[in-house]
Amino acid sequence: MNSLTYFFGQDENLNAWQMSVRAILVFFVTLVLIRFGGVRIYGKKSAFDTTIMIIMGAVLARGIVGASRLDSAIAASTCMIIIHRLLAWLCMKSKILEIIIKGKARVIFQDQEVLKNNLAKEALSEADFLQSLRLETKNSTPEDVDTAYMETNGRISFVVKKNKNSS
Repeated sequence: MNSLTYFFGQDENLNAWQMSVRAILVFFVTLVLIRFGGVRIYGKKSAFDTTIMIIMGAVLARGIVGASRLDSAIAASTCMIIIHRLLAWLCMKSKILEIIIKGKARVIFQDQEVLKNNLAKEALSEADFLQSLRLETKNSTPEDVDTAYMETNGRISFVVKKNKNSS
């Protein structure tokens, strides 16, 4: 036990060496947890996934600086990853639960018309819509766009009209 205290310290009385050892351990534990949690945690950037990353980072940081026991911080983070994975699996099985937890995309442009009510529900201005249009489609006007959606990850996606001249 004495050698563990030497390496990892105890409580908030940590020296630079002990905090560094804790940081290295937490780094590798976090890699394992994210791999177990799945690529979606850091790939989709939805509210569902971002929430777990923020909370996990806060909990693990407390373990690094000694504000909480390191083993407790790792255990809490592991529980959060398991819950996240379980909820993601349940969302695959239930569309209703998926909408409750993750939300759903909202149409914000259709039939050559900006749907102002839906923009307002998403707290977006027409300028925000046009900026995303320029960034995503490289066009300044939506004439080639069939539909646009506000996605659950906060991005706007554009469905471009099919070319009528293609065979």
